[in-house]
Amino acid sequence: MDWSPVLISVKTAIVSICFTFFLGLWAARGVVRLKSAKTKGMIDAIFTLPMALPPTVAGFFLLYIFGTKRPVGILLQQVFSCKIVFTWQATVIAAVVISFPLMYRSARGAIEQVDQNLVYAARTFGMKERTIFWKVIFPEAKPGILAGGILAFTRGLGEFGATAMIAGNIAGKTRTLPLAIYTDVAAGDMAGAGKYVAILVAVSLIIVSAMNWKGGNRS
Repeated sequence: MDWSPVLISVKTAIVSICFTFFLGLWAARGVVRLKSAKTKGMIDAIFTLPMALPPTVAGFFLLYIFGTKRPVGILLQQVFSCKIVFTWQATVIAAVVISFPLMYRSARGAIEQVDQNLVYAARTFGMKERTIFWKVIFPEAKPGILAGGILAFTRGLGEFGATAMIAGNIAGKTRTLPLAIYTDVAAGDMAGAGKYVAILVAVSLIIVSAMNWKGGNRS
């Protein structure tokens, strides 16, 4: 059994959640603070769109942006000597884009549930908005925010469509667990695919069970 898809998937999920967690938290905080309902609805739709679109469509847009013949792709190559398409970094970008809406919506929902009287009280003491967020809002919304992070991590671990589009299916380089499953099934190796499926299901089940267990301990 080739363990490289397992290592690539875990590494991708860990690195991507570092970006997704803070990007989703920052986006949720920004949207909640908006006063205009119209603007809030428009931005919310944009942030949620990757969750509604088929992953292959999101992958198409990523490929269109970072392709070697596209402005962003050309800029990265000329300035930073960095190629995104068909690299491990592309698996991270795909995982971030696809898992971001889960983190964003979970964080936004949790932040909106915070008692505003606590926020008003903190402001009367002259606390800065950034301090209020980290000292008042974040602790109160922490369960929902962490739940969003766990779901985003699991989603990044199992990402397939967008990864296949922008990163390809290169053995030992960009072949994640879902791609390894697809490859083995296409080759008729159901036993090999079954092993990868078992690993992915086991890891996801452990993560979700841990989240539920912590949630049960708080209640």
